[in-house]
Order: sequence, then C-alpha cells, then structure tokens
Amino acid sequence: MAAFESYLTDNRKRFEQDLCHWLTMASISTDSAYTGQVRQAADWLHDRIDSLGFKTEMIETCGHPIIYAESPPIPNAPTVLVYGHYDVQPPDPLDEWLTPPFEPSIRDGNVFARGATDDKGQMITHVFSVEAWQATIGDLPIQIKFLIEGEEECGSGGLHEFLDGKYDHGQVVTEKLAADIAVISDCSQYGPGMPAITYGLRGICYFELLLHGPSQDLHSGAFGGSVTNPANALSQMLASIIDSDGKIQIPGFYDDVLPLTEAEKKQFAELDFDNDAYMKQLGVNDLSGETGYSTLERRWARPTFDVNGLWSGYQGEGAKTVLPAHAGAKFSFRLVPNQNVDKITASLRDMLQKICPPGITMELVEHHGAPGFVLPLGNPFMQAASEAINQGFGQKPVHIRSGGSIPVVNSFGNKLNIDTLLLGWGQDDDNPHSPNEKFSLDDFHRGIKSSAYLWQEIGKISI
Repeated sequence: MAAFESYLTDNRKRFEQDLCHWLTMASISTDSAYTGQVRQAADWLHDRIDSLGFKTEMIETCGHPIIYAESPPIPNAPTVLVYGHYDVQPPDPLDEWLTPPFEPSIRDGNVFARGATDDKGQMITHVFSVEAWQATIGDLPIQIKFLIEGEEECGSGGLHEFLDGKYDHGQVVTEKLAADIAVISDCSQYGPGMPAITYGLRGICYFELLLHGPSQDLHSGAFGGSVTNPANALSQMLASIIDSDGKIQIPGFYDDVLPLTEAEKKQFAELDFDNDAYMKQLGVNDLSGETGYSTLERRWARPTFDVNGLWSGYQGEGAKTVLPAHAGAKFSFRLVPNQNVDKITASLRDMLQKICPPGITMELVEHHGAPGFVLPLGNPFMQAASEAINQGFGQKPVHIRSGGSIPVVNSFGNKLNIDTLLLGWGQDDDNPHSPNEKFSLDDFHRGIKSSAYLWQEIGKISI
C-alpha cells in the first residue's frame, strides 16, 4: 500500500480543494429557493463518481434526486453499500457564524462550512478512497455501491419511495441494492484521538397527547374546582409515565429490553467518561436518570422518556386567571434493541385511557417510530472495520453506542436484510445543525485512508 499512501500525500491539497468547492454549493433541501444549488451539488457528485468508471445513475424522485452507482461485481467477494446524503441543514442563525456558511474557511486545522461534517465531508471520503485505490492499486477487491440521497435533512421522502420500489423502472430494488453490509459515515468519534465504531443505536417512538375539557376557556375563580382542568390533567398524566427513580411505568415497557452484557459494561467503564466535564459542557449542576446505571449506559443503552413540548392556557404577558379548554404535549421514548414500537404504543394508549380523568377527552397521536439497532461485536465486518481504522488512524477504535436514531439503518435491515457499519470521522463538537459547523482536515484524510483499508479488509471476508 506504499504507492497508495504516497498518492494520498501528493493529493492532500487537491482533496481539500475539491471538498471546499463542493461545500460552496448551498444544497439546503428544506427550502425550495435552493433547489438549483441542491441539483448543482448532486450533479457534481454524480460526475465525480461517474469518473471512477462506476455505472452511475441520477434517479429522479418526488423531491431531490438520488445518486446510485456501482462498480463491477467481483466473483466470490463481498458487496458494500455506502449510504450518505449531499443535502444540508439551513445555516440560520447567520449572525452567529464567524465566516459565511457557504464560503469554506480553514482555521486551526478545521474546515468551517455548512455540510463540512454532516454529511458532505464524511461521505466524500469513500469516493476519494476509491479514486486513490484505482490510481495506485488497480481494480477494487470488492464491489462497491453508492446510494447518496438529497433529502435526509427533510425526511428522506424520495429515498423511502425508492426503497419501496417506486423508481426501480422494472428492476427489483432489493436486487439492485443487494449487499453484504452497508457503511454510513454520518456520526462521530468518541473524542479527539479516539476513533470509534458505533455498534448500537436507540430507537424512537414519538407521540402527541391532546386533552380537551370545556368548550371554551373558563374563569378559574368562577368554575375552578367544579370542572377538570386539562392542564392539571396533562401534568398528572405525564408525571405518571415515569417515577422518581427514572423508571418508566408503562406496563410491559421493559419486558423485551436487551440488557448490556458484562463485557459491554466493562468496555463503557474503560472509556473513563468524565461526569464533571460533561456537566460543564451542558451547563448543568447535576446529572440524573435511571437509578443503577452510569451516564454512558443511560445515554446509549437504556430506554428513556422525555417531554419535548408543552402548551396550554394563557401565555401572554402578566396574569390571566383562566381555566384552559385544551392542553397538549409532545413526548418521545428512546428505545433499545429488542423493544417493539407497536407493543409499547398499544400499552401506552391503554394506560393513558385508564388514567384520563372524568370530564376530559383524550387524543393520542402517533408521529413516528423506529426500533433500536445493535451489531454484534464479533461480526466479521465489525472486525474488518476495526483493523481498517487502526491502519487509517494509527489507533484501534473503541466501540460505542449512540443515544440517537438513524432511520435508514432500520430500513436497510427491514427491506434489504443487511446490517450497517457506522464509522464516524467527525467529533462531538463539530456543530452539525448549528452555526460554525466544522470538520478536522486531519480526520478527513484519516477517513479517506481508513476507507481504503476497509475495502482491503472486507475483501478478505469469505461469503
């Protein structure tokens, strides 16, 4: 691999220049005013992958296009499906950016721009690694398929329709996307100098609870005490969902929870997580959560309940003695692997209906849900990724979970029957979705190198 690594060194500046050029394209998928720049970003990526000799398509969807590309199949070798997205979040608030969000600026070894880490910078490492491999080694040792969408930041409507077969043009999409493993680089390392493989995600189920009482707001003095107050009822019902020890009270909620193994608990403990630094980072004076678990265990591997929004009654300046007619809350549960969204939804609805007080009509609205995900640490693709990252970063990766959810991982599992490697090159403080988004250029280049070694290591796996 000496010629390959020399190529990476010789082309270091060009890769950075190409990334910065792509970052100038304001591919904001949520705002129709930027449709032209979203298309420009898609065209640039399509042409870049096409130049590698891949069979490349621009698949038109109900929204922004999907770029699909594949290299020639390799007999008896694995196939990898690389997923990413070229769309970005809106940059607001603009006045908090030190430099304009679509004029990439390099400071202190980082490139600052919207999309730098989420997900243009991380995703393009896999394209550049293919270029470097072909230029110095020759044919790829595996088949690689790229599936890059332009609507991840606004719901992935086109991708979902594509996976359901709407745009297959006569070809069965499950055959088109058939692979042995998927790879996504849209997450983070554990910390500076500590590369990581994210082997587990929490799932989610999200609800809106609406309570309706009297036909209109009432005078709280004239009517209070004789009519159930929807705001009071809402507070009591939400409080009944979780106790003071952080235990969720929905019947059967924990029945299917997949517990951490002793090896996982030991692994988390060895990460030497600093609670004090975490509190300082978040601006809080104490931590809380489910009794009997560490902070990392609570964040990554235990289910949770959180109220995400509340409304009722008078919200204006000063006082108004009102008994509100309506009250509402939005709340979510983060789920762990093996928990069933439908089962929890049914049990929650039954519980809330039983405790809903007289004089109140209840509506429980289901917004979305997805199960948790975990890839066994002994999986051969996990082991290949570990060796590849060791080669690329000069440091063995730690294995972590994430408290968040990546819905496409479940889509790949359910519709394509493949697992996913989550290999993040970014850092927790890269500010995705926030002003001054950044990406370390050293980690960008380490990501390119690790990606190429990943193709080599996966090529050693027998299928």
